[in-house]
Amino acid sequence: MSYSVHVLQAGYSRLEEGVMRANCTCTLVKGPATLIVDTLTAWDKEVVMAGLAREGVACDDVKYAIGTHGHSDHLGNLNLFTAATHIVGFTVGHKDQFFLHPFETGEPYKIDECVQVIPTPGHTTADVSVVVKTAQQGTVVIAGDLFEREEDILDPSLWRHTAGSENPEAQEKHRCEVVLLGDYIVPGHGPMFRVTEAMKEMARKGKLGPP
Repeated sequence: MSYSVHVLQAGYSRLEEGVMRANCTCTLVKGPATLIVDTLTAWDKEVVMAGLAREGVACDDVKYAIGTHGHSDHLGNLNLFTAATHIVGFTVGHKDQFFLHPFETGEPYKIDECVQVIPTPGHTTADVSVVVKTAQQGTVVIAGDLFEREEDILDPSLWRHTAGSENPEAQEKHRCEVVLLGDYIVPGHGPMFRVTEAMKEMARKGKLGPP
């Protein structure tokens, strides 16, 4: 069973003259159960379609279409994936069917031996992250806005204040857990980054940030 992780578009977030300009990182997971995670805004259909075409994937090939949380810049093109099961935050559904899963108790949603969706609330009360075991990249965690971008490891104001956090204590806890779990992290608004031993050492102490 072999998976690989491909960033279709790296996200961004920045304040410009009092306006937040932001779009999410959109990620494709290729393998036995193909997934797309965080599908940009509703104005980005062509970006999503072009990214899929580069990877040789059709919309109907996607088995799971995932929004890591309920903000509109992460959900804009879920409607392209009508053959897929949709997971948006703690909600799992297909068409008019909604399937109960106890994310609230910390229970992962297991897709197969290599892929699972785990609850990582904090940015909102119902965030999830996708954990993928790959042959080439090790364990990749597609974390949504649990991490804004790599720079927020040493500048916590980026996730606490610029992006905003509904539960900073929970978010800090899950950030540390994900750093200890992953070899690479795909953040919500930046390129994928490698988890360093220095990051893991901070996480073992229970807090990511400057010395």
